[in-house]
Amino acid sequence: MARIVRAKDYRWDVPVKEYKTDGTGFRDIHRQTLLGENDGEERLNFITRYFEIQPGGYSSLEHHEHPHSVVIIRGTGEVVLHDRVEPIGLHDCVYIAPHQWHQFHATTDEPLGFLCIVDRERDRPQVPDEDDLKALRENPEIAKRIKV
Repeated sequence: MARIVRAKDYRWDVPVKEYKTDGTGFRDIHRQTLLGENDGEERLNFITRYFEIQPGGYSSLEHHEHPHSVVIIRGTGEVVLHDRVEPIGLHDCVYIAPHQWHQFHATTDEPLGFLCIVDRERDRPQVPDEDDLKALRENPEIAKRIKV
């Protein structure tokens, strides 16, 4: 059934959830699933989620097989994107290609909020092992930014 998910002040009329239920390597982040997991939305081939990272917080450093797209709708920050660190801000769109390391950081005194669209059926994220971290840290720009 068609519907509208109402929002007010970057909160939608759906539950706020923990970013992840296990593991480490992230701080001060939560998510809301807006579309794609509710009754009647089974035909959507994608899931639309909102993530919000509090100042100083960050998402997991990870990669996976599935691509996804991100649209920044609140604040500014930085993203580790494969082999570089890029500034991101309001309305920027980020394409994360398969098996590209990525990690989002809220680097100012305001939250960083973004919509993230992923395939309904997708693989689990892979976190870096010691060899991956060693290779990533060979780039000084990435070494300064990543958190694990």
